[in-house]
Amino acid sequence: MIYTVTLNPAIDYVVGVKDIKTGTVNRTSEEQVFFGGKGINVSRVLSELDVKSVATGFIAGFTGRALKEEMQNLCIETLFTELHEGFSRINVKIKSDEETEINGTGPIVSEEYLEKFLYSLSVLKEGDILVLAGSVPKSVPDNIYEIIMERFSGKGIKFVVDASGELLTKVLPLKPYLIKPNHIELGEIFGVDINTPDEAEIYAGKLQSMGALNVIVSMAEKGALLIDENGESHFCKALKGEVINSVGAGDSMLAGFLAGIERGKNSDYALKLGTASGGATAFSYDLAKKETIEKLFENF
Repeated sequence: MIYTVTLNPAIDYVVGVKDIKTGTVNRTSEEQVFFGGKGINVSRVLSELDVKSVATGFIAGFTGRALKEEMQNLCIETLFTELHEGFSRINVKIKSDEETEINGTGPIVSEEYLEKFLYSLSVLKEGDILVLAGSVPKSVPDNIYEIIMERFSGKGIKFVVDASGELLTKVLPLKPYLIKPNHIELGEIFGVDINTPDEAEIYAGKLQSMGALNVIVSMAEKGALLIDENGESHFCKALKGEVINSVGAGDSMLAGFLAGIERGKNSDYALKLGTASGGATAFSYDLAKKETIEKLFENF
């Protein structure tokens, strides 16, 4: 089973406002609501690919209940830890002449509820995959991914980490099964600019030497690179299409790759399915849908 962790999920309220003006009342021309967070995005795309997962993390208040209900509507099993105070964050994204975002902070997680969350993960067993994705709320220790991996090491669980900066590099000595930085995040780790697959391969190899078993580097229109646990490199070209929405494309790529592995396919197949899934999101207004993924996959 695949378990996804989203420590600070959100409801994105996206509105269009023509010629927005401050200090007065503005009317929306369009409104959309999206339920997300990196781990939740992974679970949603896995569901599109007929792969079961369990969404975990913290929820709170009426927005948290709405998030949980949406997951259940999508037939995604949940194992959320519900906080008794606060509410899961709302992010307001305003599309006008310029795009403006107002992101919520999210609820405070006490030590008591952090321990409840960690205990809830005790259901994981050998062979399960645990996806640790996204940033960490301020009220949660900044080494929480390390804490999780250390607590459940030795149980045969495959840890997948999709994070940036020190949140990623600190877990490398614990030998995660898979990490997935994009080329910008990879460059920031080493203080360089990465513009080609060859450059990505060099620095992905460095991350592997630091402990990661498998490394995927997503490079947007330049494709995707995988260095597998046998040290072999795999490259997948990017698919052509009009980019409408880049939010969640990386999460979708990760979901597609994991779906390929769950189907018992080889690394090349999994990387292609991941690339098709990422493209399907980038070419859509919301996360990838099954029919779009399948149509794009046919181009390989």
